[in-house]
Amino acid sequence: MNDSRTRTITALAWCLAWSKNNDRIQDKLSTLHQIRQTLKDDQDVPESIKSVVTQAQQLYDIPEKYFPNTLKDLEKDYQDLWNDKTPIGLVYGGATKIKQYVFEAAKLNDIRGASALLDRINLDDLPGFFGDGSHVRRIHKWLINNEFADLTKALIPELIIYSTGGSILAFCPAAFTDKLANAIEKRYTHETLTANSCAVGDTFRLLEFRFGLLQNPIENTLWLEEYRKKPNNPIIKAYFDQSSESDPEKKFWQRKNFNELVGKLANQFTHRRNGNASPKTERPSRSYPPMFETHPYLQRDETDNRSAVAETNLPGTPSFSDALARKVIVGQHSKRDGLRQGWYDEKFGFCRKSGKKELWKPGYFPSWVTRFRQFLEGENHEGSGCLEEYYRVTEGSPVTQALSLREIGNVSTPRGFVGYIYADGNNMGGYLRQHIRTPEKYREFSEQVLKATQNSVYIALKKHLKPRQLNHLTDPDNAYRNGQWIYPFEIITIGGDDVLLIVPADKALDIAKSIGEEFEREILKSPGFRLNTPYDPEKVHRYQGEKPSEYTYQCELSMSAGVLITAENTPIYYAEELTNQLLKSSKKLAKDLKRDYQYYGGTVDFLALKAVTMIASNIKDFREEGLTKDNLKFYASPYTLHELGGLLQTVEVLKKANFPKSQLYQIRSLLERGKHTAILNYRYFRVRLQQGQNELETDFEKAWCKPKDETNHGNLAPWMSRKSKESDADAEKTIYETIWRDLVDLYPFLIEKEQTPANQGEQQEQGVNQ
Repeated sequence: MNDSRTRTITALAWCLAWSKNNDRIQDKLSTLHQIRQTLKDDQDVPESIKSVVTQAQQLYDIPEKYFPNTLKDLEKDYQDLWNDKTPIGLVYGGATKIKQYVFEAAKLNDIRGASALLDRINLDDLPGFFGDGSHVRRIHKWLINNEFADLTKALIPELIIYSTGGSILAFCPAAFTDKLANAIEKRYTHETLTANSCAVGDTFRLLEFRFGLLQNPIENTLWLEEYRKKPNNPIIKAYFDQSSESDPEKKFWQRKNFNELVGKLANQFTHRRNGNASPKTERPSRSYPPMFETHPYLQRDETDNRSAVAETNLPGTPSFSDALARKVIVGQHSKRDGLRQGWYDEKFGFCRKSGKKELWKPGYFPSWVTRFRQFLEGENHEGSGCLEEYYRVTEGSPVTQALSLREIGNVSTPRGFVGYIYADGNNMGGYLRQHIRTPEKYREFSEQVLKATQNSVYIALKKHLKPRQLNHLTDPDNAYRNGQWIYPFEIITIGGDDVLLIVPADKALDIAKSIGEEFEREILKSPGFRLNTPYDPEKVHRYQGEKPSEYTYQCELSMSAGVLITAENTPIYYAEELTNQLLKSSKKLAKDLKRDYQYYGGTVDFLALKAVTMIASNIKDFREEGLTKDNLKFYASPYTLHELGGLLQTVEVLKKANFPKSQLYQIRSLLERGKHTAILNYRYFRVRLQQGQNELETDFEKAWCKPKDETNHGNLAPWMSRKSKESDADAEKTIYETIWRDLVDLYPFLIEKEQTPANQGEQQEQGVNQ
């Protein structure tokens, strides 16, 4: 019996036995653990527990392609499951308004701490409710002290379906559904004080875990034969039309499965998260999120949202509220910054009414750098030798974690700039609807996506970001770090299929591209993700320098990313907001290409922000109002991953040819004078160049600017043309766009070879010339 099958059958049998067994608690627990051990060891099932195990196995053994045309067929084929009405609980919950909590503070350490604290709750504390993880005793003690002692006996690790990406989905004995949901919400509030969370639960009969929601009695359920009679009913159509599938029968079965139960919980989650009381339950309302009173005459903390409770001896003697202090101390713990952690023990131990002093403990959790190091060690054990290769540049010197954005900007080229990368998966919802229809498939899918996401980030960092050496730090707080080697990146979060990290500006686009490519390679290692659906690279990619290596087949899942290159002192909350806008633009391109050309690959949108005042509203308005004129677009973002590779190659070729910067900027300034003027001036500059002519012709004109009409042997450079229409009702029109502005923006940020201590300082001193 494979592990996934064993876990699911154990979970269902556990919940069934808990509901059906009316023995006293000790006898009940003895029976339940007997079920668990029997299935775990693949032993013969004793008669005393055979009925519940047989039912769970019978549900699991229903053929994957069993689709009964009528309810009578279902009743006839599975009479026992049809008659069984024993409820089984299902709970879904997690943090909400995560960005509001994480980016409330302005400092990187506080953001790092907030993200790490949420990760610890989601990846360690909540699985600890079920007896899973490394700190079960601590979590169970908390449950007992907070009137949730029953959960320590009622929950086992097999009940967890997934606990990644900031949320948890788990089976639960029906009697404890509301109690578990309350415990999830309380844990977030108890640990963070201010983070919003939400959890909901409901009970379902056994047959529903295979065939979706059923009415009571089951005969009243709308089934396939009735659906076929009313395909155009607007309510029925809206409910079942969840994909582009045209076959009514396939649409019906894409809806009627375990996904329908998860969808019901998701709706309840949204209802409760929005402040509404949960219907038909006695659960306490969370209509009011955690709040702390302030007073006009009391000092506030650095976020200016809550009253400060203590002054610290940290540099600048800041005053913290309890909620902010927790973020700060967790941030220091996650970076192993042991220099200044005594302030928390000294100032933030509060007394209860009984007089007993109580100090909140942040607990242990590995930092992302620690996990990255473990990844390198794991690969090294496989004989790749990557550990020695990665650390070779340090010549044996120790490598520490970057403590601030200033340190990441310090090792960038040019110095003082960083890159924000925000990546998110594409087609996840569509894949779930079409392929994931059972709890065990949910569990497997969650684990596969998380592993692929983490590995893709680690591989990209290993490939592009070797340790770098700090130099020229002048602030008293960090000048002592000069000469030290650091891991030049900051991973804010890797959750499920989304990634947020900060890297040196000169490697931001290379890393974003590699994350997208490696994600597809990693996920294709698991079966079920490969599509033998080719696409036409000439229609999808504007870059025609060389064909992509893989276009005869695709991965059904991919990643899009937004990349913001900006100064190290740009406010983090502002940078995150712009990066999020770039990600949305990138995902829109991916969606359009999938719809029009069956392209499932990744995309990237980026922006080089030279000054905070460059964008007054949002990126979309900035581009439409400042970089668009009639049918001319003075930019070409976003790009497919293949196009981005071509763009980076074009910049690299121009740098190797020592293409004059003055000519780059002058050609850019002429774009706004119109299409023909720009073409004429480009040709004028091109023929007068003493160096770089061949490179421009090969890697720019032929690769990017060839006319779409093969009979047209003219020259469009520096423009590219494409057909576009704003809506289906509009006529197509030709749009002319250019990568030249993007070339100019990227030119200062790309280096030709890996940094070494000898050339790093020289290249970093080169500023960004506008």
